[in-house]
Amino acid sequence: MDRRSFFTRGAGKVAKAVTEHSAEKARKEAVRWIRPPFALDELDFLLACTRCDACIEACTFDIIFPLSAKLGAKVIATPAMDLLTKGCQLCEGWPCVNACEANALKLPDQLLKKHELSETNARGEQYKERYLPKLANIVINKETCLPYSGPECGACRICPVDGAMHWNREKPEINQSLCTGCALCRESCIVEPKAILVQSIYKKLREDSL
Repeated sequence: MDRRSFFTRGAGKVAKAVTEHSAEKARKEAVRWIRPPFALDELDFLLACTRCDACIEACTFDIIFPLSAKLGAKVIATPAMDLLTKGCQLCEGWPCVNACEANALKLPDQLLKKHELSETNARGEQYKERYLPKLANIVINKETCLPYSGPECGACRICPVDGAMHWNREKPEINQSLCTGCALCRESCIVEPKAILVQSIYKKLREDSL
């Protein structure tokens, strides 16, 4: 290896290390908000997003909103989801994603190539099988969830994804590998404070402490 190749290779390694550090720093900051469906990894998202508000305007349920300047210049006016108030409807056709011309929200290749198949779920309702995004992590607070203290409830039996929430002796449990984090279960929860907690995908799950 000649001197030029040596320094070129070294510079490439340094650039990669700097990029990885920046990406990890961006992920740590992102534990404070939740991005819209199919958002790129946080650093890539920040670099791609033009703050055009197209995804916000496309959300007919008013779940997507622009982040405040109080959170810093890097993220000001970028879109996030208010899953503490409402649940994401996982809209057919993903209008918020399709509205993003900058591809900060981008449908994966497996979804673009996959044929949607009509099927019937356990409740006899028709739905279309599709690739679903991971929006957030959902955790049940067993201290405030009614079935864990005795009373029957079942208000959160609204989950639109088969198998994401299952019931063990009438107590709800979350299958994290299937749960999209849409938070519709939180929206339907009848206790205050809500027994359904919503966490960023960049935050480590702490189910064992709840």
